[in-house]
Amino acid sequence: MDYEKLIEVSQCNRDAGTFVEFDGLELAVFLLGDPPRAIVIDNACPHAGGNLSGGTVDGEIVACPWHDWRFDLNTGVCTHSDLARVRTYEAEIRDGYVWFRREAAENR
Repeated sequence: MDYEKLIEVSQCNRDAGTFVEFDGLELAVFLLGDPPRAIVIDNACPHAGGNLSGGTVDGEIVACPWHDWRFDLNTGVCTHSDLARVRTYEAEIRDGYVWFRREAAENR
């Protein structure tokens, strides 16, 4: 499947999460670095469904605001246990938009 246009970069929070609903998917988009790169993950924490786009970002780790479960934004793997993870999606910034592949990426 090809990349799909997800959200304008100007609508995204820098070094923090932005919630995006896309065709039934609830996603968290993160713009990290300078120049920014886009990271897209499922928005719901697998522990209790917390809003990961509202979590605190420290480097490339996001902490769920509900119970502080932490996830590596590159792999989706929980830092407390590799048994807990969120889906990650291939993403890129192009023409002022974040584009992503709807199919979940293979977690590393």
